[in-house]
Amino acid sequence: MSVFLPAQIIRAKRNGKSLSEADIRRFVEGIGAGEVSEAQIAAFTMACFLNGMAPEETAALTLAMRDSGEVIDWTGAGIDPRTIIDKHSSGGTGDEKVSLILAPLVASCGIHMPMISARGLGHTGGEVDLMEAIPGASIAPSTQMFRQAVMDAGVAIIGPTTKLAPADAAIYYVRDVTATVESIPLITASILSKKLASGVSGLVMSVNYGSGAFMPTYADADELAGSLISVARLAGLPMVAPIVEMDEVMGDAIGSRLQLREAIDFLAGRRQEPRMRALVMDISAEILVMAGLAASTEEAAAMLEKRLAQGSALERFSRMVAALGGPADLVENAGSYFPPAPFVSPLPSPTSGFVRKVDAYAVGLAMVGLGAGRKIASDALDHDVGLTGIVHVGDVVEKGEPLCILHCRCEAAVATAAEAISAAILIGRHQPERRPVVTGRLSTSD
Repeated sequence: MSVFLPAQIIRAKRNGKSLSEADIRRFVEGIGAGEVSEAQIAAFTMACFLNGMAPEETAALTLAMRDSGEVIDWTGAGIDPRTIIDKHSSGGTGDEKVSLILAPLVASCGIHMPMISARGLGHTGGEVDLMEAIPGASIAPSTQMFRQAVMDAGVAIIGPTTKLAPADAAIYYVRDVTATVESIPLITASILSKKLASGVSGLVMSVNYGSGAFMPTYADADELAGSLISVARLAGLPMVAPIVEMDEVMGDAIGSRLQLREAIDFLAGRRQEPRMRALVMDISAEILVMAGLAASTEEAAAMLEKRLAQGSALERFSRMVAALGGPADLVENAGSYFPPAPFVSPLPSPTSGFVRKVDAYAVGLAMVGLGAGRKIASDALDHDVGLTGIVHVGDVVEKGEPLCILHCRCEAAVATAAEAISAAILIGRHQPERRPVVTGRLSTSD
């Protein structure tokens, strides 16, 4: 047996050569065994960033990362494997709550969704941050508790664990501090390795673009979606990738507990912001068709509407929270668990007219300044601050009416956020066209 020298693999990739499946798997195994240093991981990721990876290389990296830890086996759980489907998103300002609405909704239709998500960073949030804001809820349960929660509630949303795809955590940490986060092959492997480790039979992932997303243009989103679909096809994972325009805030709220309230209100039928509702229903329908629970998206839409009206989707949300250790009465008594921020202040519109632009990136950065988002990965979030009721493109506003409601820790924070958000919202005399939220779609079955 030849001696394993990580530098040889790094050198080959640095020189633009294609790596074999065996070389990639050995490198990933070396990470877990402590045979590859952080410096060598950094050199490898930079070589991949600069020279790219062929779909076959990316698939090999994905599968090796999946196999670096446990792979959940749903055999014996009494679940039809076709119904074990996951949902993911490439991220966007306010987008994280979509999963907390969608997952219990499709679970009420017969889907089983083991969702391993992530924390937010920069101007975007993460589903894990919302779950962590629920008192008592475990975001890093044992594999058995995670599995049982999915069996009991039909859904569980947790963060990365040391047991599932641990090599991804080691590689991602280095990518985050070495300017290689944007590598499409590494993004692809990171996402799909965790999904495959959770034992899913299919994946629907929104790939977002615009000021609120990481991908600025449709072309960038299409490139990422194409990479994901190519690798999913090689890995044998059915996948659909809706391409989503996110040039404004998704939904009405930003901030952990404010978005949790918005999710509960959506599932209870009290308030469903139209763009977010369209996204939730579109992706949910894709999931039901993929699982064979509906023959068409039209049939799926009717099923989803029925579950929302019956309240069964909200009941699934409550069951998920309880199964992960959170309060069983969260839905009924959210006010008892989510205290208001000390300063709640409307931001008045300086003029009358139509909302022509909401710079979601700028709004997200303003929320980071409040403490609702992170500047660096180790930052702790203030779960009570953020905003609600933000206006959307095409809305008509009168002078003095609120552009949003700010929820802040101190008066100084109100003034700073108000200035930033006022600058991010453009109001004009002419009403712009309302844009569709889903603007493209790729699939492994195409």
